[in-house]
Amino acid sequence: MVVQANSASFTDLGTAVQTAAKVPGVVAISNSYGGSDASDAYYGKYYNFPGIAVTASAGDSGYQGASYPATSSYVTAVGGTSLVAAPGTARGWTESVWSGTGSGCSAYNAALPAAASYNTGCSKRAMNDVAAASDPNHGGLAVVYPTSSSSSTWGQFGGTSEASPIIASVYALSGNTGSGSIYANSIPYAHPGALFDVTSGSNGTCPTAQWCAARTGWDGPTGLGTPNGVGGF
Repeated sequence: MVVQANSASFTDLGTAVQTAAKVPGVVAISNSYGGSDASDAYYGKYYNFPGIAVTASAGDSGYQGASYPATSSYVTAVGGTSLVAAPGTARGWTESVWSGTGSGCSAYNAALPAAASYNTGCSKRAMNDVAAASDPNHGGLAVVYPTSSSSSTWGQFGGTSEASPIIASVYALSGNTGSGSIYANSIPYAHPGALFDVTSGSNGTCPTAQWCAARTGWDGPTGLGTPNGVGGF
């Protein structure tokens, strides 16, 4: 279902998340927006729902530093990849960092305990946790969209606004988010081997290499990697 906010302010968008969380049976909530880094002390109440996977997109302007709510300690921060068909390979696809994905470190919010052993280079909350296809030219979604009040057409779109709902849907399919005692963003850190590790590409230049360049294991643009089925979620 879609919940529409009264405005694009964090307060109104957060109220929309709270509204979604009250719907019986909801196990995942996707957010495809972001603003400047902000503190959970002010806005965290809008995203603090253990037992529900709350996802947030990392942004589409390359490395720009932290973006909220992706930097909230309560959400799963979702970066973006470029997914290209590779017939004849074991997987059938190659995957690299989408150059437009955001990444960075929060100046306000606590680091995830689950990420403590992953050398994020951030003293506080690191984004991202995981990633999904985002490149509008490689892995974008075909969407029917309005061109006027009376007509529509097809277009291919991407961005981390595509990746966030993909990850939310994988959480929902996993069936693992129903426990009210855990935050869904901790789950992938316990199952990194169940993800496709993205090890090539970057989203710009940054003070610390892993914040903007792919590597084996965790990196800022793609986190721990992308879904390989639902085992990592």
